[in-house]
Amino acid sequence: MSAGPPRLAARAGAAPSSVIRDSLALISRPEIISFAGGLPAPELFDVSGLRECYDRVLADSGPRVLQYSTTDGDPVLREAVAARLSRTGMPTDPGDLLITSGAQQALSLLSTVLLEPGDTVLVEDPTYLAALQCFGYAGARVVAAPTDADGIRTDQLADLVRRERPKLIYLVPTFANPTGHTLPAERRAEVVRVAGRHGVWVVEDDPYHELRFRGEPVPALSSLDDAGGHTILLGSLSKTVAPGMRLGWLRAPAEVHRACLLAKQALDLHTSTIDQAAAAAYLTRYDLDRHLKTVREEYGRRCTAMLDALAAAMPPGSTWTTPDGGMFVWVRLPAGHDAAALLPSAVAHDVAYVPGSPFFAQQPDPRTLRLSFTTHRPAVIAEGIRRLGELLAR
Repeated sequence: MSAGPPRLAARAGAAPSSVIRDSLALISRPEIISFAGGLPAPELFDVSGLRECYDRVLADSGPRVLQYSTTDGDPVLREAVAARLSRTGMPTDPGDLLITSGAQQALSLLSTVLLEPGDTVLVEDPTYLAALQCFGYAGARVVAAPTDADGIRTDQLADLVRRERPKLIYLVPTFANPTGHTLPAERRAEVVRVAGRHGVWVVEDDPYHELRFRGEPVPALSSLDDAGGHTILLGSLSKTVAPGMRLGWLRAPAEVHRACLLAKQALDLHTSTIDQAAAAAYLTRYDLDRHLKTVREEYGRRCTAMLDALAAAMPPGSTWTTPDGGMFVWVRLPAGHDAAALLPSAVAHDVAYVPGSPFFAQQPDPRTLRLSFTTHRPAVIAEGIRRLGELLAR
């Protein structure tokens, strides 16, 4: 009798079902108004401009863009990204950047090269679910830092760092996923000071900062004077150009950059050559800022529609965030509600969301849920929230 194959590695067997994957599956049912996926509005993609860029690079450099390429990334794309970062107060050399298959791959690479099993990672509570998954696969011990309406509480950070001795602090400081919070400038400076004083890496995951539709920009942690030696920036074209291109980047000190480069060589050799070339052509030939102005204006209208609908439909005792940009509103239902238990009834009522519990590193809050306002027009948003409110009223 055959003994059968060996068991999976413990890290694979312990991996939970992905709420992100399950949420995206809900979108395939057209009758459901889904606020679940963190997706850009597809009708706002610059399809004609991107088509022209793909046609151009195939016509001008077909053999090159269909070939293997270097792990670092397309030089023209790195130059274009470096120029955009430099204009926002982060002087960046193209050599500082590693192009990745979305910022998600950059996060996975950092987990591989920075974390040993048992190392401690400090995160906001709640935080980006896929980051928790990456840290879990690395065998890290994840500790939740206290937060409030502005994000991580820096008045408690120094004591927490001394007590828990983290190797890494992970933040989504601008229009955070899932809460929509933006960390104020003075707290950003304190994070950098504490991390520098105690020798802790700071990973700044920043895919949403160009989606601000209200208020004034806040300087990135990576732009602060004393951040350079221990702060790592992750960025992406997924929210600003097109997620299907799967293009992100990592801006890191030389030691981390080289380690991630070697890890990426082992993982996939390089990110898609043709997608990088088309993105480089797009960033150099088209006005991305002009395109983003249209995106921001529309997202602002959709966010306002959701906030207005929540005010009209949610039961007394509900609270929610009021983001100045990004893609998400974070809702906390009144006492006695469980968003995960309610979801099947919501789907039966043709409306969907992501329950908040999986975004917590330690003690979940079952009353929370995440809503994305980007993929529906205002009238549809109003109808979806009305359906949700009607269900809660029952």
